[in-house]
Amino acid sequence: MFAAERRQLILEMVRANGAVSLRELARVVQTSEVTVRRDVRALEAEGLLDRRHGGAVLPGGFTRESGFPQKSHLATAEKTAIADLAAGLVEEGEAIVVGAGTTTQELARRLARVPGLTVVTNSLLVAQALAHANRVEVVMTGGTLRGSNYALVGSGAEQSLQGLRVSKAFLSGSGLTAERGLSTSNMLSASVDRALVQAAAEVVVLADHGKLGADTMFQTVPTDLITRLVTDEPPAHDDRAGTELQALADQGVQISVAGPSGHPVGEQPPTRGDRRRDVPLPGPRRGQVPRGTATPLRASALTGEQTGGERGAGARVADLRRR
Repeated sequence: MFAAERRQLILEMVRANGAVSLRELARVVQTSEVTVRRDVRALEAEGLLDRRHGGAVLPGGFTRESGFPQKSHLATAEKTAIADLAAGLVEEGEAIVVGAGTTTQELARRLARVPGLTVVTNSLLVAQALAHANRVEVVMTGGTLRGSNYALVGSGAEQSLQGLRVSKAFLSGSGLTAERGLSTSNMLSASVDRALVQAAAEVVVLADHGKLGADTMFQTVPTDLITRLVTDEPPAHDDRAGTELQALADQGVQISVAGPSGHPVGEQPPTRGDRRRDVPLPGPRRGQVPRGTATPLRASALTGEQTGGERGAGARVADLRRR
């Protein structure tokens, strides 16, 4: 396929779906992600679409938000791995809040197996995923239905959360930076997410590597309120995501990075104050250890320094669950 044909097909896919991942574009046009990335860059220069880490979207800047049908096709493998790892952070009998989003929907499907769990949510999709879980109690907020992401928003949703206290909040968003924290493109969604955060003792953000370094219009959770980030392992060439992970860890955010099987990859403690704990981070980006070797890494993990002995993925998951 000639470059012009590829780019026309890419443009048609983005126009039809609103947002498409680089992986999906490469699959459809039958070429590498490197070539697709170059095509997307050329189309962006012509003002025909906007690049996002991990994909391409219709032009529109900070104010545009893709709907559920478009988001559900983005980074599906990454969301699955993130949800698998995040589910290990939830224990029997806990009370948690889960925000709206396609990644939190994946998490909810796994929470159906946790006995004695109480889940408070403003997401119809999260509630639907748990509807037939006999051992899980689901509490819905009030509010007005926002059809684009099947979430309840507005003053009714926020008021129903007043006085609530749970152990953890699991939230997703449109972008995450060390400077501003988690953000989203919709003001009503951002306001409800802030109310969810106020109800929780710990805040866990679920975000695939494509959202790292992306900044959208409305801040939902500032960095200093984020307890833990659960993400997937960035590609070796994605220096921006790796840099953002290091910056978040430096500000005290616990980082858990899921491999393809949902197990954590590597370990690194954040460096700020009393929030310091051992947490999984990506393996070394230079002088990389072979894939089969799992070693605890300290704060220099992204540059290849190692310390400590070998530990299996199962032991690291067990450590996470004990915290």
